[in-house]
Amino acid sequence: MSKKVVVIEGEDAAPEAVRPTVELIEKMDLGIEWIYPPVGDEGIARHGSPFPDEARIAIDGSDAALFGATSGKSALALFYLRWGKSTYANVRPAKWRPGYRSPQADPRGIDLVIVRENLEDLYMGIEGDVEDLGAVNLVSAFTGKPVAEMGPGKYALKVITEQGSERVARFAFELARRRMTRGLPGRVTCASKYNMLPQTDGLFRDIARKVADSYPDIDFNTYIIDDFAHRLVSVPQEFDVVVLPNLYGDILSDAAGGLIGGLGLVPSGCYGDVYAYFESAHGTAPDIAGRNIINPTATILSAAMMIEYLGFQEEAHRLEKALERVYAEGGILTPDQGGSATTTEFTKAVARNLS
Repeated sequence: MSKKVVVIEGEDAAPEAVRPTVELIEKMDLGIEWIYPPVGDEGIARHGSPFPDEARIAIDGSDAALFGATSGKSALALFYLRWGKSTYANVRPAKWRPGYRSPQADPRGIDLVIVRENLEDLYMGIEGDVEDLGAVNLVSAFTGKPVAEMGPGKYALKVITEQGSERVARFAFELARRRMTRGLPGRVTCASKYNMLPQTDGLFRDIARKVADSYPDIDFNTYIIDDFAHRLVSVPQEFDVVVLPNLYGDILSDAAGGLIGGLGLVPSGCYGDVYAYFESAHGTAPDIAGRNIINPTATILSAAMMIEYLGFQEEAHRLEKALERVYAEGGILTPDQGGSATTTEFTKAVARNLS
């Protein structure tokens, strides 16, 4: 049976990376049916909404989605892919490959994956006025005074649940076990600010520890998040799979991308129990829109993660190897990696290396 993939190209320069990536996958003859629902400007023009019912129905009827990047107009579609489809594990690999323009003196051996909890923490969208907290009489554990007495200001609510922590931790351990078959160490690291937030971040750590008991073949350790941040920069080769609460994972996965050469190289996939969507980790790059120079590497590698998820493991490996050969040769690279090639030229080079 053919697989159905929803494509949401996004805004600004993002479509310039998505379109040649889809063409590249088409050359692999996988029988994928590509579906382009009306989202953003097209949704507004056709249905008066940036995310009409037609788009939601298309997502619900698909096997996966490939998402570009959004500057806001496609955000409702992204929110549905995340919270509507309960894609709770955001997988962000950071692997250095020969030819990547890393700022590290010696980036060899960097091959880690940050698994970011994708639905909870401070990303619940629960914010408000500080004075409203007087109704629930919240008192600071450090000052002993009611929070509402601090004066005018805003608050945000951090939520860490047992279910959310357990399922993302288990996902991280299963991923580490699969990576062991490729010769990787089989190690999971959990980091949070459990020394200052013992109830929320402490819960996340404690549940990861409990899950670790079910995986005796996987090494497990924990760090306070600031210690982990230091180690990520100084000794990134020590890490294999890292599981983090939402906010820390969002920030530090970008930092991990910087270690290998920039966000133009960093893919991601967001997985739930019954659905997954895939997107590059970078933004929409409005400053280079229309110039055909956006680096499509992150989008291509995200697509490789997607076709692996759809059951095409060998084809995903072929695509990764083709991209690696282009970087190893070094003659056809986009400007962010020190070259002068266009997006189109780079993608064609990857296509020539498919074998």
